Amino acid sequence: MVAKLFVESWAPDYGAPLEVSEERQAASKVDPGVEIAGVWEPLDGDPREADEVVFVDGVRRVDARLTLDDPIHGPLPGLCGSFGVGAVRWKVGHGAAFEELQVQRLAILGGGARPELPGMPGLDYRPEAVGSDDPAALVAFFHSRMRAAEAVLAGRLAEAGNLVFADGPINELRPQTLIGYVKTHRVNYLGPDLSPTISRLRAGQRTPIFLIEAEQYARYSWYLRLADLPHGHSWTGVVRCEAPASLGIDQASRLASCSAGILPRVASESYIDPRAPQNLVPIAALEKELRRRLGDPALLYRSLLTSVAGRQEVPA
Repeated sequence: MVAKLFVESWAPDYGAPLEVSEERQAASKVDPGVEIAGVWEPLDGDPREADEVVFVDGVRRVDARLTLDDPIHGPLPGLCGSFGVGAVRWKVGHGAAFEELQVQRLAILGGGARPELPGMPGLDYRPEAVGSDDPAALVAFFHSRMRAAEAVLAGRLAEAGNLVFADGPINELRPQTLIGYVKTHRVNYLGPDLSPTISRLRAGQRTPIFLIEAEQYARYSWYLRLADLPHGHSWTGVVRCEAPASLGIDQASRLASCSAGILPRVASESYIDPRAPQNLVPIAALEKELRRRLGDPALLYRSLLTSVAGRQEVPA
């Protein structure tokens, strides 16, 4: 076979849907025989398992960088950031509506310092401390707080009996109807014997389920294709889903078929989304609404600058 070169469909500012490297190869044990004990073939999706589904996602933004000029330890880095999480409830084939929208704001300092910003009407930045003085560690901590809020919301909605698609991998042990939706591939979980099944997928089809046996928790996973795009490579339009292994293979199989039957119906188009088709229409709409609720970044920055400038001695 001859290798072919392609230009990715995603806008370059959003990275690439494929970011696999040797360092990111799956360290977990993978069992491909939990659903199909034999030759793998593409499986057709079936949307009949759900009349409505809920999508959960979050957005984050660094509003300003901080520096605490400690006379003993020297300058310590910090940041002020806002994040929003929420959900979209979609009645399949009918309308959709936002719910559970929330915004949180954090003021994070490195070196173990805990800032207390001056009060600003309508703005409440909760102080947080990070032991490291590496600016990247502050951003990672900020991102982890958003991901934790997403997980709490997704878990609560799934616990109430909803079928929930949560953006990104899941860390869930309980047998909930919660599906992690992974649109960027950083790990190749399938070896050369099984990966060709992905290239044979057509829109609305999925691979058989495989079990990922991680150290902390086990989860079922499968790949599905959202759309057949012209001039695409073998992984174009492919996403990976995962669900708690505690659900059992029969229920996981039904959810996998449901996901392959439903998600292609809300795949985005390239003329309206730079991450099409993986950034689903309900998720894109939720992101837009959450960013609106974060507030105008220029106004927030001016408010922070004015407020802190008026009281530069901040208790640490």
